[in-house]
Amino acid sequence: MGFSITNLTSGLTRSEKGPTHTDNERIGPHDEETNSRDYEKRAADDARGPSSSEEELNKIDTTEERGTQAMQAMVHVWTKKQLILCYIFVWLINFVFAFGGGIFGTLTPYITSSFGQHSLTALTDVIAGLIAGIFKLPFAKIMTIWGRPFAMVLAVTLATLGVIMMAGTNNVKTYCAAKVFWYVGYNCVDFTIVVFTADTSKLKNRALIIGYLSSPYLITTYTQGYAVTDILSGIGTRWGFGIFAIFIPLTCIPFISMLYYNEIKARKQGLIEPIPSRGNLSQTIVYYLKEFDVVGLLILATGLAIFLLAFNIYSLQAKQWESPMIICFIVFGVLLIAVFVVWEKWFAPVNFIPWPLLKNRTVIFTYSMAFFTYLAFYVWDSYFYSLLIVLFNQSIVHATYINSIWSMGSCFTCLVYGVFVRYVYGRLKVISAVWAAPLTLLGCGLMIHFREPNQGVGYVVMCYILFSFGAAVNVTNQQATLMAVSKQGDFPALLAGESMVIAIGGAIGSTIAGAMWTGIFPKKLLANLPASALDNFANIYGDIDVQSGYPWGSPEREAINLSYSQTQKLMLSGAMAAYACAWFSIFFWQDLDIRKMKQRTLGLL
Repeated sequence: MGFSITNLTSGLTRSEKGPTHTDNERIGPHDEETNSRDYEKRAADDARGPSSSEEELNKIDTTEERGTQAMQAMVHVWTKKQLILCYIFVWLINFVFAFGGGIFGTLTPYITSSFGQHSLTALTDVIAGLIAGIFKLPFAKIMTIWGRPFAMVLAVTLATLGVIMMAGTNNVKTYCAAKVFWYVGYNCVDFTIVVFTADTSKLKNRALIIGYLSSPYLITTYTQGYAVTDILSGIGTRWGFGIFAIFIPLTCIPFISMLYYNEIKARKQGLIEPIPSRGNLSQTIVYYLKEFDVVGLLILATGLAIFLLAFNIYSLQAKQWESPMIICFIVFGVLLIAVFVVWEKWFAPVNFIPWPLLKNRTVIFTYSMAFFTYLAFYVWDSYFYSLLIVLFNQSIVHATYINSIWSMGSCFTCLVYGVFVRYVYGRLKVISAVWAAPLTLLGCGLMIHFREPNQGVGYVVMCYILFSFGAAVNVTNQQATLMAVSKQGDFPALLAGESMVIAIGGAIGSTIAGAMWTGIFPKKLLANLPASALDNFANIYGDIDVQSGYPWGSPEREAINLSYSQTQKLMLSGAMAAYACAWFSIFFWQDLDIRKMKQRTLGLL
């Protein structure tokens, strides 16, 4: 979905002690029921009203890991001007990543088409999005152990490396690998900003800050289309990527410097404890291998990857679903995912997944709501840009405008909604169940009717606007509700867990889109194309430029347009079912009023 508005709504709730665990105190199976009830009780207490003193809330929690303590110490030493300056730097970072991310996403179908493999457009996002989501689990651990500044440096390095690889790509395999690095870096930069926002802003002001930080899309939406046109017709994709390989690190340096400056300042004042020694080199390596649960991550990544890849490459096999390789991918993928759950539950030395919190119904159903929301979105959105170019005969600039309505609508909605939550009404469950989810379903449902060859593109724009107004509120409430039942030390783990759920949902959505596209679209083409065009079937199916190159109104173009419409209607129908499941999940949230919840206030905006 581009810039992840869902990731900017985490809350700084009361600092009342929940279950905290040092390296020698891990959560055992007998503790989970008690811990879960503790979190439920704290959420209920917060909904009724505050009881902790402001002085106690603002203390540095010495039971937390070093990274969390360091962030709490930093807010004690920086000035309000420095914090405001940090948010200006963050806005610039979001602008560059929004601009670059929009351009990179628009270029993807052209790059895959240049290698004659336009049908693999969704596959590149499946692999990249999946790995990026899983990587957030160890990244959250990096953030809590080594701190926010180090995590930001790592994220920017990975993103820059991905852009450099995109600039030098010579085939789809290299481009897919490059997108993995880009997605991982991009998502980790976004994740760092998410946690920074949660660390440094008051809950009642959070939605307004979300609107501010997402406002770069109000600018990039109107500029990235022209940039893509100039890249394709002028400097070429290599230099198009190369420019951002320079701008991305340069833009991030001021923010990183400010974080390091205040961390060093807090350390000099004795507010940050030094990192304890883990022994010699071999002992240190073993310690961190356990701390990051490398075994569990490899099991999960392998299982999800081979399971989801089966749905994207089945059409390339001679026997398709009957292929032994496809069957093995599905069976072993499911088995490995089950093995990961068993490993993480009973055998992992350190748990990434906060099991006590997962017994809280709000967390469970927030995760399920996020899963179905992103699954649904990527089912119908993966080939939406291609549909605008071909079926609705839009130019690159206009197609980019329409494809960016989500970003525009969500930015505007967040600004208005932020004021509404701040001053009028704070019961997020009611807002999502009564307003946001129904409006999302309405926008998606109307698209089924208006994706016809003879319908005007204005109707599609109308549907997308309705969708963006509803979805923006829903995803904002999603994390605000999630964070209302947790404490600051759990933010990275909960956000990483949610990001993994979102990544899996998005990957499955892209997988379903790719499977439907490769399984339905070629059959519709064969049935609709005139006999004179069947000799060129492979080029028509594999290249968006060939599809849009046929004259408007010609028999070939009419057949291609009809095939697009028939395929996209089925994809939207599947998305509607997933959105209905997301709506159902909302009714199981706890009904909390975030306007009445107490939080730390020192050093926050």
